[in-house]
Amino acid sequence: MAKILDGKAVAAQIRSEVAGGVAELKSSGIPVRLDVILVGNDPASATYVRMKQRDSAEVGIEARDHRFPANISQKELATLVERLNVDAAVSGFFIQLPLPRELDPLALISSIDPSKDVDGLSPLSAGRLAVGLPSLLPCTPHGVVQLLKRSGIEIAGKEAVVIGRSNLVGKPLAQLLLRENATITLCHSRTRDLPEVAKRADILVVAAGRREMVGAEYVKEGAVVVDVGIHAKEGGGLIGDVRFEEVEPVASYVSPVPGGVGPMTRAMLLYNALRAAQSAGDGETG
Repeated sequence: MAKILDGKAVAAQIRSEVAGGVAELKSSGIPVRLDVILVGNDPASATYVRMKQRDSAEVGIEARDHRFPANISQKELATLVERLNVDAAVSGFFIQLPLPRELDPLALISSIDPSKDVDGLSPLSAGRLAVGLPSLLPCTPHGVVQLLKRSGIEIAGKEAVVIGRSNLVGKPLAQLLLRENATITLCHSRTRDLPEVAKRADILVVAAGRREMVGAEYVKEGAVVVDVGIHAKEGGGLIGDVRFEEVEPVASYVSPVPGGVGPMTRAMLLYNALRAAQSAGDGETG
């Protein structure tokens, strides 16, 4: 029976460390402020922003939001991004996705100063990650790596398979695992014999965005399985991309949904806000 990768417990450790770092900065006269741009009335986005604001308050970070109706123009949002880029009081900020269809999220995210890009999603941030320069790392991929390391799982020398090649999770996670000296296979919808490829993995990360796609036939005996997926169940509750009940008897470790990667993503956002404030205080830019 697999051990549980407890994202709640590990995230609590990180939040405690961030709170200490925030207090240290404040004692030196450097506040930490995290801003969010929220457009429209998507209930899930509004709930997620409230959770991030609650997390921020818990660790002593000032949280501010900029809320707009769905019909706001691209130009107005671009002007706000530029203003936040140069506002010394703002440690970091992010744009809550998804945006309404009429808006171009890539153009907006691309204009965020990398030193304030707490989501780590801009092309400049991605490029810095790719070539090994200091950068604010994407929260979910970094959260996965921290969950593994802080759970005592050795990454170096292991064969890691990532299912899903999104810019949000799959691609940056492959780069982060490579940086930890794993051997990486990045899979997608065109991968042939996907269950057999996945079954080679010592560490299998599933970020396919397909509910309960992965069962025991994908998992090598004793593998570590991380489920990045999150989907609403009919009648309430959440499920992931992994069929947990099938995989748990086969794996050595498995992350649950909820309570696995989700809390880590939120914790790493706070970590990035602290890092951005520390870099600004040191006069660094990246």
